[in-house]
Amino acid sequence: MKKILFLLALLLLPLGAAKAQKIALVDMEYILKKDPSYAVMNRQIEDLSKKWQAEVAGYEKKAEEAYKSYQSEAALLSAQQKKQREESIVALEKQAYELKRKYFGPEGELFKKRESLMKPIQDRVWAAMKELARRGGLQLIIDRTSSKIVYADPGLDISEAVVSTLGLDL
Repeated sequence: MKKILFLLALLLLPLGAAKAQKIALVDMEYILKKDPSYAVMNRQIEDLSKKWQAEVAGYEKKAEEAYKSYQSEAALLSAQQKKQREESIVALEKQAYELKRKYFGPEGELFKKRESLMKPIQDRVWAAMKELARRGGLQLIIDRTSSKIVYADPGLDISEAVVSTLGLDL
């Protein structure tokens, strides 16, 4: 009998602990869309990306033009001239590739720039969420945009409170 009661108590213990947890949801996309500094950052990143893409495209175009010129003149060129032109075309293609990797690669300039511009925004949002969690006695805040949630009570969503705490509600 004691074993049964002990096992029953052991089984019911997690149910009581689960009810005691205070959980809230946030929608980071919604919060960031409300933040004007996020929109400014996105415009800066987009402008920089377009500028760098144009620079890369310039090298790619030069390489393409050099290749077309080479194809049309190949019959008239000596073996040495062909080799020089081919090396020149390969060098242009390599420059375009290296520039693309430098700007747009996984650890490229665009990634670093986005990270440096995003950090102050993230820090402000995290500080606001931490303050709300502290004031509200929340034990867990889940970002509903990155987590796979099948169902969530809309009453748990504190995104509007975070926007308000940040002073972004216009």
